[in-house]
Amino acid sequence: MSTSQAPFLPETAPFSPEQRAWLNGFLAGLFSRHQGATPPSTAAGNTLVPLTLIWGSQTGTAEGLAKRAAKEAGRQGFAPIVLEFTQVSLEQLATFENLLVITSTYGDGEPPDNAKAFWRNLREAAHTLPKVRYSVCAIGDSNYALFCQFGKDVDARLEKLGALRVLDRTDCDVDYEEKFTAWLGNALAAFGKPKSGTKVALADTTVSIETPVAYTRTRPYPALVKESRKLNGEGSSKAVHHVVFDLQDAGLAYSAGDALGVWPLNCPELVSEVLEVLGFDGEEEVPASSGGTASLRHALTTVYDLVKPTAELQARLCPALAGTGQSTPALPHVIDVLKAVPPPALKAGDFVRLLRKIQPRLYSISSSPLAHPGEVHLTVGAVRYDLLGRARKGICSTYLADRVVAGETQVGVFIHTNASFRPPQNPSTPMIMVGPGTGIAPFRAFLEEREAKGATGKNWLFFGDQRAATDFLYRDQLEHWCATGLLTRLDTAFSRDQAEKIYVQQRMLEAGEQLYAWLEAGAHFYVCGDASRMAKDVDNTLHLVVERFGRKTREESAAYVENLRSSKRYVRDVY
Repeated sequence: MSTSQAPFLPETAPFSPEQRAWLNGFLAGLFSRHQGATPPSTAAGNTLVPLTLIWGSQTGTAEGLAKRAAKEAGRQGFAPIVLEFTQVSLEQLATFENLLVITSTYGDGEPPDNAKAFWRNLREAAHTLPKVRYSVCAIGDSNYALFCQFGKDVDARLEKLGALRVLDRTDCDVDYEEKFTAWLGNALAAFGKPKSGTKVALADTTVSIETPVAYTRTRPYPALVKESRKLNGEGSSKAVHHVVFDLQDAGLAYSAGDALGVWPLNCPELVSEVLEVLGFDGEEEVPASSGGTASLRHALTTVYDLVKPTAELQARLCPALAGTGQSTPALPHVIDVLKAVPPPALKAGDFVRLLRKIQPRLYSISSSPLAHPGEVHLTVGAVRYDLLGRARKGICSTYLADRVVAGETQVGVFIHTNASFRPPQNPSTPMIMVGPGTGIAPFRAFLEEREAKGATGKNWLFFGDQRAATDFLYRDQLEHWCATGLLTRLDTAFSRDQAEKIYVQQRMLEAGEQLYAWLEAGAHFYVCGDASRMAKDVDNTLHLVVERFGRKTREESAAYVENLRSSKRYVRDVY
């Protein structure tokens, strides 16, 4: 291939304009990655402006946004290359002229798994990055104390190493669409538009031409709920539901490992209480999501978030406490703010403008499309707890557990792709899965997938919960798989069935010699579930297993686990 000019499809090529633009971008991106290549050019001879997009993601959101950004950059005449953090060395980083970083934050302000090694190297880097112009878009959830912390850390570190920030970092909450779109437009403008006449679109490291999905986050499919049944036995302190949606006519395709986005509705009792506190009857007209108007009751049920109060709501209402001698308590929910002050004199329209919009919740899919064509299954734990003397409910989990009616209720859903969380491509590769509680969801899908494909690889599941008698989720199916040989090994840890609590990480250590042998035989290691405690404990135990049974030093064990991670043999779906 010549290094002077990238291949380019002419206007007369038998493709639609969108297809032609996509393919031109793909060719330009491949060309630009060729070692020693000059910046790719169009057929008209206009040099394309190189642009590198790096993403870090735990569940696929940042990855999807990076690919969207690349498509838009291509339409504006850039030659974009999309890389995840694992594909970028410090030496490569120093060569990037124009850089966009799109990354999530995981756990307590930590980098997502695919960014850990990069971040360690970046923190230890001694050389500077004087040629790099950059901007960062951080993705996070303001419900967490260290909101977007990893994005903030990367932004600060790049600046300290001498890179030039061309646009201030944007921190996106779960409702990221507006902020992300604005950031991308401003960032591309800051890098400078290429010469006129340039035609190029998406260049990605792992690309495939796909038919656009009709139903998305912003245009969800109204899926009929076919089933919502409780999985726990009588006497359990938990309420985990198996929820089945009908996708027969949706045209939605998903893979084992993906998540389902669900748009919930607020609890009617909570909506009525808010109306009562405010002195409204619910028939007042307020702005609706469609751009028109709706009754206040309908809007509070379907559009506006009644969970976390915005800073604007608290600033508007809580100053009323000043001078009363009362101390301002923690106000976790909107209803707490409303009840902390005398009935506020707010107009209905002004009130809803002080609220956030309801956002979809993502749930790991617990079915394989090969085993359940036309359906998608979820494993949902209903969230209920007491706080400040008041009973609280998870907005989406209790919606699916308590208020949907099988055969009647339609729920807005969409597929959230998580391409980094998949069963091994090689059907003979062994697979180790750690999924306590509802963390079993994707592994039910993995096992159904392997069963449907006749995969020969060995499968080992670690599952745990409170009590075997009431909380052994999917017990019949798991025991059937043990009997047929699909599930080679099942290790369980029921924490409340004995005086001393036992968890999955202890079972891992007990079986450490065999676990290490499986890893040495090429097994992939998967974890799904709670990020704050379980995933950390499992990670620590994995390091200990490798150290103890692989007869390695702590440093050698860390390097071994990092190699598992970088080679995509250790992946996690944690939340």
